[in-house]
Amino acid sequence: MLLDTPSLYFRAFFGVPDSIKGPDGSPVNAVRGLIDMIATLVRSHSPTALAATMDADWRPAFRVAAIPTYKAHRVAHGDTEEVPEALVPQIAVIEQVLDALGIARLESPGYEADDVIGTLTHQATGAVDIVTGDRDLFQLVDDARPVRVLYTARGIRNLQIVDEEFVTAKYGIPGRAYADFATLRGDPSDGLPGVPGVGEKTAAALITRFGSLAALLEALDAGATDGFPAGARNRLTAARDYLRAAPAVVEVASGAPLPAADLTLPAKPRDPEALVRLADRYGLDGPLNRLLEILGG
Repeated sequence: MLLDTPSLYFRAFFGVPDSIKGPDGSPVNAVRGLIDMIATLVRSHSPTALAATMDADWRPAFRVAAIPTYKAHRVAHGDTEEVPEALVPQIAVIEQVLDALGIARLESPGYEADDVIGTLTHQATGAVDIVTGDRDLFQLVDDARPVRVLYTARGIRNLQIVDEEFVTAKYGIPGRAYADFATLRGDPSDGLPGVPGVGEKTAAALITRFGSLAALLEALDAGATDGFPAGARNRLTAARDYLRAAPAVVEVASGAPLPAADLTLPAKPRDPEALVRLADRYGLDGPLNRLLEILGG
């Protein structure tokens, strides 16, 4: 089980009341919410291996170089992401709690958590469940292995199981074609413009007809006219530079450098004393005890 940790702690921050504070008055709603999420996931899905992936770089230079608008609307200043003030100090606490528990926490310099997930998925020899609220990771689903996304849009207790069948039913595209589809359609939440005039239906029709973005571009370059909806061929031709650059942004990396790590689910805390200090300082006894009981069981 691979956790898109930033996606989960943002969800916890906005989903758990900000009245939840530690003994010193510091905000801990995201911390408590994330601990409870992990407890629910482990209890419900019983993974044998677990990794909490992190953003070492939320807006990697290679993606900005390809598409300068990538996440530009989320920049607070410089290269700093716009994050709610009350969430910022909680991220460090989350990292300390994960480390004290012994839950593997992985990041890769110059890459996002998505890329760590993509790399771990590529390396895995068995089934993989990816827990995220980010549709970008739908591109990793693979029924043959199997790789699924546990999508959190409806909440951690009401996860949507995303596999190839789900992607086909939802978007009308081949089950493993989400990245190509998203490139054509665009994604305003990431500052990805897409092809002007090509919406979801046209993008789905194009990918279904040609099978992949690469095959579509090959047909376009060869001067083919069959299979293009009215007006789409001209729009795609005008957007050729974007279509060359966009895959570097949209496609999740599969070769991010990662340190060696033991992903075995811990039966007991790696650092019990540190965990007690964190529990006392931030008032985390309840959620940590629930998680420890599940991990030890």
